[in-house]
Amino acid sequence: MNRQAQAAVLFLVGVAVLRAGFTDLYLRYVKAGLRPLLIVAGIVLIAAAIATVWYEIRRPRATQEHQPEHEHQAEHGHAHHEPRISWLLVLPLFALILVAPPALGSYSAMRTGTALQKPWGFSALPAGDPLKLSVADYAGRAVYDHGRSLDDRQIKITGFITLDRNGAPYLTRMVLNCCAADAQPIKVGLTGQVPPVMQPDAWLEVTGTYTSKQTKDPVNDGVIPFINISQARPVPAPHNQYGD
Repeated sequence: MNRQAQAAVLFLVGVAVLRAGFTDLYLRYVKAGLRPLLIVAGIVLIAAAIATVWYEIRRPRATQEHQPEHEHQAEHGHAHHEPRISWLLVLPLFALILVAPPALGSYSAMRTGTALQKPWGFSALPAGDPLKLSVADYAGRAVYDHGRSLDDRQIKITGFITLDRNGAPYLTRMVLNCCAADAQPIKVGLTGQVPPVMQPDAWLEVTGTYTSKQTKDPVNDGVIPFINISQARPVPAPHNQYGD
């Protein structure tokens, strides 16, 4: 790849990273806390592209003028073909800039075992009902605290619907350790007044109470707790679909 193509690739990657960092597109790729690093990385890539072009323009031509004629002809012969091939590397970058990938949904979630891990501890919950919790927080308290902090509380959680092979519904949320490549699901089973018709990937806000009912994830035998639903309503997909 010649230096012009290198500079173009660096510049377009930098633009793509900056576009993602200055919009909410970055939430499809990495955790929210990594936004500043993305912006810095984009600036560094664009600066590297500009420096590459500047170096190419300023590079002395004396060595080319004094090199043997047969070497000059050989380099000239290759110059007609190398750029044409290397510029093809730019095409995927336009797709990265122009097309936003969808967030991982039920297809990935039902092929991955629940990632529920035992928390370090449980903080005190605020007063008031219904109590809004993340899927991961509810699942952690239901399994590892045995619902002690959830008894007699109305709980509200939001996630997207996944259905297992038998059609059993789960409220699911994909969580990230770092980026979308390591996204894993947290699943909560639904019981009680479950809506009769649910579509995979549809987002649902449910209100209910803790139940000791549990099941095993068929993928990795992880524990999946349940919530006893008293009310459920469809909601739009949240701003950040990779959340707790």
